[in-house]
Amino acid sequence: MAVEDDIQFEKDGNVARVWLNRPHKRNCITVPMLNRLDEIITEIDNDPELRVLVFRGRENTFSSGFDLDSLQSEFIGSSTAMDVAVVSAKVCDRLYNMSTPSVAVIEGYATAGGFEVMISCDFAIADDDAKIGDFHIRRALFGGAGPIYRLPRMLGIRKTKELMLTGKLLSGKEADDFDLVNASAPADKLDETVEEFISHLTDKSPFQMKLTKMAVDRGLDADIASLMVLEHLAVGVTLNSQDAAEGVSAFLEKRDPKWTGR
Repeated sequence: MAVEDDIQFEKDGNVARVWLNRPHKRNCITVPMLNRLDEIITEIDNDPELRVLVFRGRENTFSSGFDLDSLQSEFIGSSTAMDVAVVSAKVCDRLYNMSTPSVAVIEGYATAGGFEVMISCDFAIADDDAKIGDFHIRRALFGGAGPIYRLPRMLGIRKTKELMLTGKLLSGKEADDFDLVNASAPADKLDETVEEFISHLTDKSPFQMKLTKMAVDRGLDADIASLMVLEHLAVGVTLNSQDAAEGVSAFLEKRDPKWTGR
């Protein structure tokens, strides 16, 4: 099967939809799939018509992680062992730093490498009965694509250790209570919940969405003095944008804004 079949990309109006498509292996991820995802990210961010990425897995499961057959045959005990971590970390970091906001939709399993992809997305919405967790420690493995720096920022150090050191799996509902996902819903309401959620992203100024996402992402990594400068620059750029002028005019004229993305 071609890698384009294993990871599918389609444009649905102003929504980019990416599907992991290896249901016979619970949508396990391979290096060629990561490389293809890297290309897809570039294509999405270069398309001004796309406002949001929705990332999910076929056949009611997100991803159970990296393909262990591939890991065993190509990387364990090999001089290339670090290569899989380098590729995984690079692509997950690109996903996290996309200018286009991303939403992971979690059904079935989101574990190990699939969990790393989930936490690299800006938002996550889960089926109440999904199974979500880092899981690496159960196989004496170490996650190399984000959990040690993304999870503490999301959850704090105690909850991060709880997930990473026990390998516990949370249901979607428990993950919502854990603040690991933005919302959970019963399986028959999941699609409706996702579409409602993304509607609040696609109706905003794409220019301001990208600027605000970038600024918030940087807010986790810089000191307050640097962030104050970033805020001042962001305000200056904003007030010279066409979308800001349109947003103010639309409010004063009591009409819906027409965004240009500039």
